Amino acid sequence: MSNSKIYVGNLPYSANEAELEEVFGQYGPVAEVKVIIDRATGRSKGFGFVTFEEDAAAKSALEANGQDMGGRALRVSPANEDRRQKSF
Repeated sequence: MSNSKIYVGNLPYSANEAELEEVFGQYGPVAEVKVIIDRATGRSKGFGFVTFEEDAAAKSALEANGQDMGGRALRVSPANEDRRQKSF
């Protein structure tokens, strides 16, 4: 499941998880969608993650890079699970 998660950036701030699932569901079965919300404002931070049930669907979904959503060009890339981990 390590290759089945993608990062989606440059989302419209009004985007919600249902809309994101609708856009990316065309590439394959979606297991989870998460739009990152700012705790202070309760508003989207403009990015999120989509996890697919199959790695092949996630790979296909990378084709959505640059696709328009709400007047913004999406930035789609493989999710980097290790980004927050620090080496000691």
